[in-house]
Amino acid sequence: MTRPLGEASIEFEVPFHDVDITNRVWHGHYYKYFEMARSALFRAHQLEDGELVPGRYALYVIETHCRHTAPLRYGDRLRATARFRDIEHRLAIDYEVTNLGLDQRAARGHTLIAVTDLEGRLLLRTPSEIVCRISEEKAASTLD
Repeated sequence: MTRPLGEASIEFEVPFHDVDITNRVWHGHYYKYFEMARSALFRAHQLEDGELVPGRYALYVIETHCRHTAPLRYGDRLRATARFRDIEHRLAIDYEVTNLGLDQRAARGHTLIAVTDLEGRLLLRTPSEIVCRISEEKAASTLD
């Protein structure tokens, strides 16, 4: 799809329990930040209301990627943003984590999510009910 799809962001401070002995965020926590932004994105498009997901469809992460560009440290204020890149055959979601204090990108990445029916059969196209919810402009762009 060429027109922009939905996006959502969350902002918070790096908690102490996310850093290692060097006071840097452990690399695995970036996936947690991605997931927090993805949850906000899905909520903004009413995809977690139980009617569609998990009421009629199941979603499975089939690929993840994270590129670290600058470290985050305890107390840094960050923004994690998720945006849909593609929704035709699977849900492709891009992420960006920004250190707000330095106005610097700390990480970027993506996940690919497959859609199945409740019996576990892979759907080769994203169901129209999901596409319609994502394509609607009513979703909020930023959630705190």
